[in-house]
Amino acid sequence: MIAWSTRGVVILALMGGCVLWGMRAPASAQTSPEQEVMAAGKPVFEQYCATCHGGDAKGGGVASNMLTVKPADLTMISKNNNGTFPFWRMYGVVDGREQIKGHGTRDMPIWGAEFRTQAASNITAQSQVRGRILELVYYLQSIQAK
Repeated sequence: MIAWSTRGVVILALMGGCVLWGMRAPASAQTSPEQEVMAAGKPVFEQYCATCHGGDAKGGGVASNMLTVKPADLTMISKNNNGTFPFWRMYGVVDGREQIKGHGTRDMPIWGAEFRTQAASNITAQSQVRGRILELVYYLQSIQAK
């Protein structure tokens, strides 16, 4: 068994800290937590929404011509809401609590319900569902037309 002196432990800890500090990304490459969440929403959008709303979110996805109501241009949500992005309303739309008039009988899948079904009753998975919805809504907020 190796006996460590207090001085040896401190030196080892300092060396480890220096190595980790040196490995960190340069300040210009670091992103804010908000940017990370928005970026994480893009693949969620691409997987679940782009088929109807298009990769650019303007409503021209490959399945859009098969629907009874043309998918919305999701880049215009803020503009159509007096310049304010209705964050929690959009959360409700994605998770299925908020009905959209244009969807009539719910042409748009209720992704929140689908995500919850995938998560079953696992509490950790349920938290991940809320996180996935938040990622998607933050992404939608980030792509609004100026």
